[in-house]
Amino acid sequence: MQVIPTDIQGVFIIEPRVFGDARGYFFESFNARDFARETGIEVDFVQDNESFSRYGVLRGLHFQMPPYAQAKLVRVVQGAVLDVAVDLRSGSPTYGRHVAAELTAENHRQFFMPKGIAHGFSVLSPEVIFQYKCDEYYHPESEGALAWDDPDLAIDWKLPADKVLLSEKDKHHPAFRSFSTPF
Repeated sequence: MQVIPTDIQGVFIIEPRVFGDARGYFFESFNARDFARETGIEVDFVQDNESFSRYGVLRGLHFQMPPYAQAKLVRVVQGAVLDVAVDLRSGSPTYGRHVAAELTAENHRQFFMPKGIAHGFSVLSPEVIFQYKCDEYYHPESEGALAWDDPDLAIDWKLPADKVLLSEKDKHHPAFRSFSTPF
């Protein structure tokens, strides 16, 4: 695998080695030993999740607060998304900054986020199947989120504003300016 550092420490784009021929392709989507060797991070994933969404759906910006904070490794099985990570770690030189990567079924890229990162994605294709691994179980009482359209974060989701589809919950998250980080 190739590990590509981003502008946020501990956030990586992972490009697996894909072996293809006339029959199709094969790749190892995760190997704990190789991941630790290449990133310097040991992670014990305990939960896998999958979502299906249509064009324009925007999910985020979500995180779990300590002591149930989650590191995540995300990828697209079908379609394409713009995946976004926002640094919420106090004392981090990139606190409040974000990085984004386009993840597609064709490029097989994955995005790793350590604990202390808010995560979201926008669906750029007609449909998407999105998978993610978490190193902590889901704890609804520790959910946190930020407004997807926060002007201070200034995230370009690569969607026209009138095409964005949000859950009721995602329509009412606080602004970054009023946020007090638990990390």
